[in-house]
Amino acid sequence: MAMHTAAHLTRDRDTRKLMAVALGERPADLAVINADLLNVYTGEILSGQAICTCDGWIAYVGDPHGQSIAKGTTVIDAAGRTVIPGFIDGHTHVAWGAVASEALRYIIKGGTTTIISEALEPYPVAGLKGVIDFIESLQGQPIKCFCTAPAMVSISPEAGKMPLSDLETLLGRGEVLGLGETYWQALLQEPERLLPRLEATLQAGKLLEGHSAGATGKKLNAYIAAGISSCHEPITAQEVLERLRLGLHVMVREGSIRRDLKEIAAIRLTGADLRRLILATDGVQPLDLVEKGYMEYIVRKAIDYGFDPVAAVQMATLNVAEHFSLDGVIGGIAPGKMADMVIVPDIRTVRAETVISNGAVIVEKGEVLVMPRRHAWRKNSLSTVRLPRAMVPGDFRIAVETPAAEVRVRLIDQITDLVTAEAEVNLPVVDGAICSAVDRDIIKVAAVDRALRPGKTGTGFVRGFGLTSGAYACSAAWDASDIIVVGTDDADMAAAVNRIHALQGGAVVIEKGLVIAELAMPVLGLASDLPLEETIDGLNMIADELARRGVGFPDPLLTLVTLTGAAIPFLRICEEGLVSLKDGKSKALVIERAS
Repeated sequence: MAMHTAAHLTRDRDTRKLMAVALGERPADLAVINADLLNVYTGEILSGQAICTCDGWIAYVGDPHGQSIAKGTTVIDAAGRTVIPGFIDGHTHVAWGAVASEALRYIIKGGTTTIISEALEPYPVAGLKGVIDFIESLQGQPIKCFCTAPAMVSISPEAGKMPLSDLETLLGRGEVLGLGETYWQALLQEPERLLPRLEATLQAGKLLEGHSAGATGKKLNAYIAAGISSCHEPITAQEVLERLRLGLHVMVREGSIRRDLKEIAAIRLTGADLRRLILATDGVQPLDLVEKGYMEYIVRKAIDYGFDPVAAVQMATLNVAEHFSLDGVIGGIAPGKMADMVIVPDIRTVRAETVISNGAVIVEKGEVLVMPRRHAWRKNSLSTVRLPRAMVPGDFRIAVETPAAEVRVRLIDQITDLVTAEAEVNLPVVDGAICSAVDRDIIKVAAVDRALRPGKTGTGFVRGFGLTSGAYACSAAWDASDIIVVGTDDADMAAAVNRIHALQGGAVVIEKGLVIAELAMPVLGLASDLPLEETIDGLNMIADELARRGVGFPDPLLTLVTLTGAAIPFLRICEEGLVSLKDGKSKALVIERAS
């Protein structure tokens, strides 16, 4: 039977001790006094408040309560500053880029005390054991870290397979709150494959997280009717309102993948109730995390865009906790809740001066006092790039069956840094193989399976990358078990994939067979275990070298790894070849002989 998360959190709580502290019969472990308390339950700011804790839980909130303060009590004088609940990120991805212990160093500095991360990335490359290893890497940290189980929606047939028993195992864990984002197109296209996973989740008493980008009307209703509880994909106030009216909790993204808050802020002018509106990151890249911050940055922006400051804090605390049925233990400052608090100068100046998590001071004056725990990864999680042999240039050769000077091919047209379209072009044939046209910004792209069917390769063409020489590759492809590589030269593409194999995961730029820039990502082939600052240096060097070779995307690795993704329109590639997200079907590369 699945463990309910509230029970998971409260199993060690000593209620009698909490009551004794509240009654003044025993001293508090920690007391915050002279605080302007933001009560997220009523929307009030209450002056001159005291908050007393015991064993990491709040025992008393109210007027100064001297009886609970004794010699052994740690006393923090807020001196009229504002105390707010710790922030909660309800939708993020911390399996990609850097290991969680490195990201958490910066996440906790700004006052985030709980995160809920997707756990889909490890499953295609390391299976159930890899997901459990990832979940365990998030435990024993200074803040609370929860996960959602992988729904495993993928354009790759093999990566999309997941025994129901694996899902049930994950749903039985207290750290797992539900099933992660399930793309609406896939659910409507393949209900027989995905509905059993949704039903198993609901039977376990857990949530179904949504992903309804582009769904409207009947299709949106059908999707929500499956039991979907939330969506983080709306990009306009009207899309938000439509989903709120249909009973969803709506998460407004303001992270590294998309920044939708400015456009969505117009929702405040509609008069709609915002109690189901949530702020979330959907993942923050290492450089953004260091330069901008985390949830505190989003709350500040919400205030700047016109949201009432109290409402902005509620959207990053209580609203999130209510969605995940965690409001009995987190999300607000009240007796019986976990002692997660942030002291800020005032309600409009969201800058963490002191961060308290589980009753412990973990940040003081901007300095992290309790460092995140470094996880000892299992051997299998550090050896997920399993190619049967070295790749050779011929592995990317696209032969034609009949003689021709040109053929008409279907290619991926890179419309923006993330969105693609399907296009048709004529390409030359030389020595029986279709060639790129670098002068027309048409180069090869390939997805090489590194885990499920090692070495199986799907090769096609992409237009719009701007790459003028060399190749670049990354093992952290979205929703798949692939290494994704683009290049102007088959030999450089092979060298790039081989280098990633040698690194056991990472990103690399190759030219004329030489490594120009690289970042090792050996943890599941998805994350660097270097100090975050060194990871940023590696990513910046890769971006700089690609810019010198004509690639102008703001995050060239993100553009690359999304080419295997099953959520962003429209034409994608996996080890099987091209797949259209419009109907979920494979598409032939060669259309016909050019006339």
